[in-house]
Amino acid sequence: MRAVALWASALLFLGLVWCSGCATRQQQGEMCPPVSPETEKKEAPDTSDTHPEKSAVSVDAASLILIPRPRQISATGRQVSPGAEVIRQINPEVAPKPQGYRLEIRQDGIRITGHDEAGIFYGEQTLNQIRRQCASCSTLPEMTVDDWPDFPHRGVMLDISRDKVPTMETLRMLVDMFAELKYNQLQLYMEHTFAYSGHETVWKNASPMTPEEIRQLDAWCQEKFIELVPNQNSFGHMERWLSHPEYARLAERPGSSDLCPVDPESIELLRDMYAQLLPNFSSGNFNVGCDETWSLGQGRSKEACERLGKGRVYLNFLKEIHSLVQAHNRTMMFWGDIILQHPELIPELPDDIIAMVWGYEADHPYAEQCPRFAASGIRFYVCPGTSSWNSLLGRTSNAMENLRNAARNGLAHGALGFLVTDWGDNGHWQCIPVSFAPFAYGAAVSWCYEANVSLDLARALDAHVFQDSSGSMGQAVLDLGDAHTLTGVKIGNSTVYYSFLLNALEGAPRKGALTSLTPEKIDAALAALESGLSRIRASSMTRPDAALIQQEFEADCALARVALLLARHRLQNECGTSQLPAGTKKEILAELDSAISSLKNVWLARNRDGGLADSIERLKRLRDRLNG
Repeated sequence: MRAVALWASALLFLGLVWCSGCATRQQQGEMCPPVSPETEKKEAPDTSDTHPEKSAVSVDAASLILIPRPRQISATGRQVSPGAEVIRQINPEVAPKPQGYRLEIRQDGIRITGHDEAGIFYGEQTLNQIRRQCASCSTLPEMTVDDWPDFPHRGVMLDISRDKVPTMETLRMLVDMFAELKYNQLQLYMEHTFAYSGHETVWKNASPMTPEEIRQLDAWCQEKFIELVPNQNSFGHMERWLSHPEYARLAERPGSSDLCPVDPESIELLRDMYAQLLPNFSSGNFNVGCDETWSLGQGRSKEACERLGKGRVYLNFLKEIHSLVQAHNRTMMFWGDIILQHPELIPELPDDIIAMVWGYEADHPYAEQCPRFAASGIRFYVCPGTSSWNSLLGRTSNAMENLRNAARNGLAHGALGFLVTDWGDNGHWQCIPVSFAPFAYGAAVSWCYEANVSLDLARALDAHVFQDSSGSMGQAVLDLGDAHTLTGVKIGNSTVYYSFLLNALEGAPRKGALTSLTPEKIDAALAALESGLSRIRASSMTRPDAALIQQEFEADCALARVALLLARHRLQNECGTSQLPAGTKKEILAELDSAISSLKNVWLARNRDGGLADSIERLKRLRDRLNG
C-alpha cells in the first residue's frame, strides 16, 4: 500500500488508514484497506509555500502533453489553484473499466476516482504529469480526464543475460519510469544470471541477481502496481549452462545451446532451478522461454523427431515443463515461435498456457500469427521490441512501426497483453537511454492505441522522460536512432554499424546488404550523428542522471562513428580491414580504444561488472586486425 503522508496521523486517530497521493506505496508489511465507494481520502492543499517564484502565466489543457495520452479529456478553459485539495476514492460506477480512473481538477478541489486501487494510481500519474508542466505556473487547467487501458497487461522485458546485469539502483529507476508510463508488468530475461545454489560454475563471473535482490525488487514493483514476472529460458539459449563440462551431457549435441528434450535429466535440472527461483516472486505467472531451439532433432533427439515429428517432440517437452510450472501454482508463458512452425499442434497446448507472439521488424506478420492462437482459444501476448539491440543508437522508424503493428493486431485479435522486449545481443553495447523512446511509445499505444498512435513523441519525451526544458532532447534521440538509415543499408534486426564492427570485417566492403553503400551516404550518417549529439549537449535535462545520459549517447555515438569511419576507408581502398594502410588502421584504432574506454565507464555507472569483459571481448577481432 502507498506511504501514509504526514497528515494521516489525524485520520489514524479516527481509526482510518488511507492511501496517500505520493507515487509510492507503503513498505512491505504495512497494510491498509482498499478505499470503498463510501470512503474517501483527502489530501490537504499545500500551504507551506506561496510559490512567489511562480509565473502568472497559465497552461491551457489543450497545450498539455501526456504519455500515455488519455482517451477522453474535457476542459472548461478556466484555471484552478494547484494547491487544491485532492480526494481519492474507488467507485466502479464512475470508473467502470478495470484499472480505469476519472481525474477531475475543479474549482472546489481535485478528485481521483478509480475503478480499483490501480486506477487511482494511474490517475495520480496523469495528475503528476499535469503538475510537472504547470510547475512554474500559479494555476492548473480545470479539466476532467476519463481513462482506462486497452490491454489489461502491459509490460517490459529487460535482457539481463546478454552480458549486462543492471544494478539495483538502475532497476529501481526503471521501475519508477515504467510506473509513470502505466506499465504493470516487468520481466527480467534470465539464462544464467540468477544465483542458483549448487550451480555456481554457471554464474560465478556474471554478477547475478540474488534471491534477496529479487525479493527486494518484487516488493519495489508491488509498490508501483507492477507485477515482476519470473523469466528463465528453459530449452533453447542454454549455452551458458551447456558450455560447462558439468552440464554438457544435457545438450542436444556437442556445442548445442539446446537442452536435449528426451533426456530425463533435462527436466530434473529445470525442477531444481524452478524450486529455487520461483519462491522469490509474488507473481502467479512464469515465462519459461523455449524459443529458437535451433538444434532440435540434430542430435540425441533425432530418432524421436524422425518417429514422432519435430513439432511433437517439442510439444511433449513443453508439456513436461508445464507440469513443473503447475506444481508451483503458476501460469506458464512461453515464446510462440517454434509452435507456430507446427500450427496443427496449437490446439493441443494446455488450456491455461499463455503464448508470447514475438517479432521485431516493422512488417512482422502479427496479423497472420495472432489468429492462430486465438482460433484455438489459447491466450496470448503480442511482444514487439525496442529495436535497440544490434543497433548502438536504436532503429527509430522500425521500432515505432513494430510497436504500432503489434498493438493494432493484438487489439484486433484479442491479445491478453503487450510486452515490449529489450534484448542485448552481441555484447549489449547500447546504453539503456537508447531504449527510453520505444519504452515510452510502447506504453502509449498499449494503453490506448487510438489516442496515442499519432502522439507527439519527441515532445512527450522532453516533458516526462528526459525532462528537458530546452525541447531538443526528444527529437535528437529519435533522429540518432534513424541516422543509420542514411547509409541506405537495411539489415534485419541490426544496423550497418554492426556490420563493420563485428560481422563483416574482411572482404569486399560492397556486398550483400552493403552493396548500395557510398562515401557520400556515410558522410551523411556521420553528419547526423554529430547533429544529434550537438542537440543533446545543448539540452537542459533536469533528471538526476542528466550528465550520465549525455555520456551514454556520447559513448554509443563514438562506436557508431568508428564503424562509419572504417566503412568509408574500406570503400575508398576497396579492401577488408586487415588490408587498410597502416596509418589508417592506427587512426581508427585510436578512436576505437577511446570509444571502448567510454563504453566501459558508462557501463559501470548503471550495471554490474560481470559480463563487461565478455562484451568488450567481442571487439577484439576488430582490434586485432587494426593492430596487426
